[in-house]
Amino acid sequence: MSDNPILKRVYALAGDRDETRNVYAAWAKDYDTDTLRGMGYVAPKLAAAALADLVDDTARVLDAGCGTGLVGAELSRHGLGAVDGIDLSPGMLEVAAEKNVYRNLDVADLTEPLKIADDSYDAAISVGVFTSGHVGPEAIADLARVVKKNAPLVITVHENVWEAQAYPDALTRFEANGHLRINGLIDAPYHEREGYRCRLCLLSAA
Repeated sequence: MSDNPILKRVYALAGDRDETRNVYAAWAKDYDTDTLRGMGYVAPKLAAAALADLVDDTARVLDAGCGTGLVGAELSRHGLGAVDGIDLSPGMLEVAAEKNVYRNLDVADLTEPLKIADDSYDAAISVGVFTSGHVGPEAIADLARVVKKNAPLVITVHENVWEAQAYPDALTRFEANGHLRINGLIDAPYHEREGYRCRLCLLSAA
C-alpha cells in the first residue's frame, strides 16, 4: 500500500535481532517526527485511550515494545504514572527515557519468553510490535502471563500480518487454552497518511 522507504525497510526485517537493533538505533532520534508528523501514526494515541478506559490511575502497566515512548507519553496524559517499558533497541529506550514518563526501562526481546514473573502487572499494552518482520502472535500469550487474572491487554496488530500470520486463529487458540479472553477486535487506523490500518485487540488475561 505505502511506498514509504522507511516503512519498506522496517517491514522487510526478517527477524534478525541484530539488524533490527541497528535499524532502530539509526532511526531513534527521528522516529517521533517521522511517524507522528510524516506518517500520521495514530495507533499509540488510540491504544492508550482504550487502555485508560479500562484501568484506574494506580495501575501498574507494562508497555511492551515501547520504542521511543509514544505510548508512555499518551498514558501519562491519561494520568497513568506507574508504567514500565521494555524494548529490543537500547537506542530507542534512550529516547524514551528523555520523556520522563516511565518508572523503569529495560531491554527485552519479545520473540522470547519475558524474564518477568507471572501476575506482575495490572495491564499491558503493545503498539507497533505485531507487524511485518517483528514479533509473531505467540508473544501475546506471554504478555497475558505477566499480567494479573482478568487484567486488560491492549494490542495493535498491523493489517499486513493479521491474516498472513494467522492472528485470528492464534487468538482463538489462546482463548481455548485458557491464556486470555477476546473482548473486542476493532478495525482502526494505524498510519493514516500511509493508508495503513490495524486490529486494535482488546483482550484480558484468563
